[in-house]
Amino acid sequence: MQRRYLSLAAAIATTMTLTLTGCGSGSGSDDVTLKLVAADYGDSRSNSSQHYWDALARAFEKKNPGIKVDVDVYSWTDVDKKVADLVKEGHAPDLAQIGAYADYAAKGQLYSADQLLSIPTQGDFTPSLAEAGEYKRIQYGMPFGASTRRLYYNKKLFSQAGITSPPESWDEIAADAQLLKAKGVKMPFALPLGPEETQAETMQWMLSGGGGYTDSIGKYTIDSPENVKTFKWLKENLVGKGLTGTDPAKLNRADAFADFADGKVGMLNGHPTLMKQAAAKGIDYGTVELPGAHGKAKATMGVADWMMAFKQGGHRTQAGKFLDFVYSKKNVEKFSGEYSLLPVTSSASQAMLADDKYAKFHGSLQQLASAEFYPADKTSWPLVSKTIKAKMGPAVGPRGNPAGVLTDIQNTADATDNVGE
Repeated sequence: MQRRYLSLAAAIATTMTLTLTGCGSGSGSDDVTLKLVAADYGDSRSNSSQHYWDALARAFEKKNPGIKVDVDVYSWTDVDKKVADLVKEGHAPDLAQIGAYADYAAKGQLYSADQLLSIPTQGDFTPSLAEAGEYKRIQYGMPFGASTRRLYYNKKLFSQAGITSPPESWDEIAADAQLLKAKGVKMPFALPLGPEETQAETMQWMLSGGGGYTDSIGKYTIDSPENVKTFKWLKENLVGKGLTGTDPAKLNRADAFADFADGKVGMLNGHPTLMKQAAAKGIDYGTVELPGAHGKAKATMGVADWMMAFKQGGHRTQAGKFLDFVYSKKNVEKFSGEYSLLPVTSSASQAMLADDKYAKFHGSLQQLASAEFYPADKTSWPLVSKTIKAKMGPAVGPRGNPAGVLTDIQNTADATDNVGE
């Protein structure tokens, strides 16, 4: 009888061990190490995002004994490929904070947001950002860091050129650029259509012309009449008249921002990180909503980067706990303020809007709710974006053919979309 009870006790102990082991690899035990691969938002070693994540991980670990968080930060040049390689090799990280999520969602490799987050956390995302993170109407991409685009202008250069107010339409942009050029401004209007971020500058101009990459049901409309008209206008009225100062196909965003901070640019389309850069160089600047063909643009462009959680490691519960911590109001506000980005949650946005310390962000924040985003829910978007980067700069050059280039990109988009979706 004693041996029977001992055997039963051993069996129970074995069963409990197996159960706990299963939870540890799956969804119950907290005795795990989460692996996070993240992008670097800093511009030097001293303000690398690695510092932010290390401090956040240590704070989380103190509150959640047994869950460790190991973070590797890579430059934006390398981070997407790093994650893709890890996934391909069968070693997907538990969490990745990168530029796109749709490919992984389409292959069933990600947890959905509602499998990870508490209801208050998921409900706190700015609605337009949460929607932009959906693949087939289910949210897999959790927004992490956002920005909207506005027109930035150099107040000193405007004053010297006799310009008393910023432009509100394309005609006013062209007229102001002529006045700036007459005063010797090197780049009256900086138009960065170089390979770094062509897809962003392109989308901004499409929106200001009443077009966009897709229609209301998500169909590509790259060669729409509105878009063709927009880029013909750019070619003829800005580039063709020497008002961009250099070949747009060779000008990258980072260089355009640096030139603005050096006082060489009259105006350009920019996002909140330019504020810190310009202020550091003592530039007196202003910002306004993007001008459109006949008045203000129909919408501004919004950009979001994405957090996602891979299923492979099986750490759904632990990853969810960490993400609830990451997206607390305090932590979202801290990250956004440190890296001059817009918060992705309503609670942090309201806190910033109520704080005069962030007054320069208020205009951008107020536009976020109605901003339009890249079609990041499409698995075809990475190839379409790459094609735009290769072709849109030359399209507005002396020998460029905007209509022909837009049609070529449309054909690529349609072919890829039909295969990928």
